[in-house]
Amino acid sequence: MSEICVLSGNANKELADKICKCLDIPLAEVICTRFSEGEIRVQIVANVRGKDLFIIQPTCSPTNDNLMELLILIDAAKRASAKRITAVIPFYGYARQDRKDQPRVPITAKLVANLITAAGVDRVLAMDLHASQIQGFFDIPVDHLYAINTLCEYFEAMNMKNLVVVSPDVGGIRMARAYAKRLGAGLAIIDKRRMSPEETEVMNILGKVKGKTAVLVDDIVATGGSLSEAITALKEVGVDKVYAAVSHGVLSGPAVERMAECKALEELVITDSIPLSAKARKVSKIKQLTVAPLLAEAIKRIHNEQSISCLFEVNR
Repeated sequence: MSEICVLSGNANKELADKICKCLDIPLAEVICTRFSEGEIRVQIVANVRGKDLFIIQPTCSPTNDNLMELLILIDAAKRASAKRITAVIPFYGYARQDRKDQPRVPITAKLVANLITAAGVDRVLAMDLHASQIQGFFDIPVDHLYAINTLCEYFEAMNMKNLVVVSPDVGGIRMARAYAKRLGAGLAIIDKRRMSPEETEVMNILGKVKGKTAVLVDDIVATGGSLSEAITALKEVGVDKVYAAVSHGVLSGPAVERMAECKALEELVITDSIPLSAKARKVSKIKQLTVAPLLAEAIKRIHNEQSISCLFEVNR
């Protein structure tokens, strides 16, 4: 295999730096700025000819800018004769638009997959996709990682007793069961009705939660409305303490204020797939863990043509 090379757009350079430190290689130099009218200007300064190239770029907010940066970086790398191009997308934007659930709506997650493929990427490395079927939207290899081991190691180190893992909805049962198995905890489910994309109403809580320490697990926290509703509902039925473990901290709109003001929440634990805003960094309840070692190991294994299936397993 040719020499490995890692570069990054502007979406999450801090994570890219951490990944390169784990790999013990420098982050390749890239100029990624704007022209006066707002168009994105990209130039890969480093020589990538014949290299095994990994482009680290989550398509988080500003989603459209970061997505366009990724597409242009892929095109620049392809025209610079990189031997193989892998798009490392820790957070896949537009993932919630993964099906046609109303009349005359798009399946934008598929459209984005088409754009990334058409740009010339050879494979994709993603983490905690909102829906697993998004892997099938690509006609190229997709490696799908999970942050469960990173998050569970944090809670195991806290040595908490009488734990119950709570799924915020029926769709998250599979993920919650994996967390419960890893933590040796009970399992509960919140039955809720979605009133709008940002608003839900809790109907019932299925499972024994009274007097226990609950860990709410989810893949995304956006405005924090659903999460705060679930936390309040758990406290009302007698849960002792409530923690939240979320893979992607989008934290848009009033989310940071909601988390800071939610007295029932002990801690919100998220990964650095998305960079924290300056406002979120000031909130002591928001704890960010790095997934750089996980992504670095996957990059190393892909480069060496080794299996990465061991990274999918829930380690005990």
